[in-house]
Amino acid sequence: MPKMRAVDAIVQILEKEGAVEAFGLPGAAINPLYSAMKAHGGIRHTLHRHVEGASHAADGYSRATGKIGLCLGTSGPAGTDMITGLYAAIADSIPMLCITGQAPTSVLHKEDFQAVDIESIAKPVTKYAVTVLEPGLVPGTFAKAFQIMRSNRPGPALIDLPINVQLAEIEFDIDAYEPLPVHNPQATRIQAEKAVDLITAGSKPIIIAGGGIINANASDKLVELAEELNIPVSPTLMGWGAIPDDHRLQSGMVGIQTHTKYGNATFLESDVVLGLGNRWANRHTGGLDTYRGDRKFIHVDVEPTQIGRVFTPDLGIVSDAGAAIDAILEVVRERKSAGTLPDYSAWADAATARKSTGHRKTNFDNVPIKPQRVYQEMNAAFGQDTTYVSTIGLSQIAGAQMLHVYGPRNWINAGQAGPLGWTGPAALGVVRGKPGQKVVALSGDYDFQFMIEELAVGAQFNLPYIHVVVNNSYLGLIRQSQRPFEMDYHVSLGFDNINSPETNGYGVDHVKVAEGLGCKAVRIEDPADLAQGFAEADRLAAEHQVPVVVEVILEKVTNIAMGAQLDAVNEFEDLALEASDAPTALVPLGTKTLSIR
Repeated sequence: MPKMRAVDAIVQILEKEGAVEAFGLPGAAINPLYSAMKAHGGIRHTLHRHVEGASHAADGYSRATGKIGLCLGTSGPAGTDMITGLYAAIADSIPMLCITGQAPTSVLHKEDFQAVDIESIAKPVTKYAVTVLEPGLVPGTFAKAFQIMRSNRPGPALIDLPINVQLAEIEFDIDAYEPLPVHNPQATRIQAEKAVDLITAGSKPIIIAGGGIINANASDKLVELAEELNIPVSPTLMGWGAIPDDHRLQSGMVGIQTHTKYGNATFLESDVVLGLGNRWANRHTGGLDTYRGDRKFIHVDVEPTQIGRVFTPDLGIVSDAGAAIDAILEVVRERKSAGTLPDYSAWADAATARKSTGHRKTNFDNVPIKPQRVYQEMNAAFGQDTTYVSTIGLSQIAGAQMLHVYGPRNWINAGQAGPLGWTGPAALGVVRGKPGQKVVALSGDYDFQFMIEELAVGAQFNLPYIHVVVNNSYLGLIRQSQRPFEMDYHVSLGFDNINSPETNGYGVDHVKVAEGLGCKAVRIEDPADLAQGFAEADRLAAEHQVPVVVEVILEKVTNIAMGAQLDAVNEFEDLALEASDAPTALVPLGTKTLSIR
């Protein structure tokens, strides 16, 4: 049996498990693992400027590819910096492996420098967190971590490695190492029959397609099921792209924030709901009395404790989404052949026709720019193969209402956790996972300013993407949520920038910051220049192979449609400022030219 350092065994295990993309920062307590990676050469590493940024990049990579991204860091604060990244990953069922260095086992109880109990800190936001205290446990611990991350509801893990454990020699033969089998529950024939019985008992059934479909790589199967039944499909925020936006049966997103008007209208007419791999998240359902109504619900989820967590369905099925679709499809096709499947053509056609009505206005010519126009121009500028990355704020909500997504893993979004600063580093991970493909990030100015230093990572490692920053110099979503309190309190980011008077009170000069970090930037102040600006950003990204920031100067106050109930969304249709919304200074920029740098 070959003898080697534990870290050399780890690198071989990572390669065999298919986890070969790492994001992180070296440091004293993790340097042994870095030495093994350098010697082995099979794992690519991207050096980040912040460990939290590295964790978001690993998360973005995992979401974009379905593989397991790695986040590496030293002991102490590196591990605590990963916690937000772990939370974002577990909240959305994303497998990601964080590996931390640790002080030697002999001093863990002596308050040694940067020795923190990261295992205990990480447990609430991981599926598996462990400090390995014996070198011989290293191979089995990694095998267990990969099995747990991939089985049932996916999620992240953290393995903490004391430096003496990393350096210890163990007997290990990679040829004798095999990844452990992944366990996922499978829907039975009886469950599938009962599901089809419930679906076909209704006159207006609808499918809610959650992120579990994308995790199961079952998007094509979903489309087959919808076409065989001929019923509408509404993707959740995490399931967006599981059925293309331009498919006749894609009926629009449902929700109280990220939604379409026609999507809500179709759902409210439905009488049977098949939820596949979804969580019934509160931003999707709104008030449960309205959402549930008199409808019958079937809920399919790979995690048993998700069934009944929000409300009790009429039928709950614990199953991998892909396996459940296979079982249901088999029953549907048998009944279709036997001529006993109802004809839902009128219902499907009505849902399709509804997609041509109730659209929100986007074609504004106002200066400063209204955000709706930005998304209109993004749809025109970026093709159907574009991958969008976004996380939180009015920019993300409006983007989800107005952008279009045409394939699985083409909408990358930290849906439940929504951490500010996630978008930029996550986009870098997406670029690593989708080399040569168009990646477009979407941020408000505050999200962009969190972890803005990560732009330098894209410049250093030639990771080109376009980062659209809609800048109203405001915490827009928080400002809107302060309206019931009749206040506008500490939500303005504007100030007179003594170094950039051309920002006219909007504060941070994002163009100069982007340039200083080695990237290119475009500033747009007139809606007529949006198409040209996006085209120029595309050219700059291709030519220089670096991130390109497109800063769009918006009007300071815009209310975006949202509410508490599916049937009571406040549309703000006139988009006029209300007295309580007016900031103390509403100053448009003085120039209206396209500034390309």
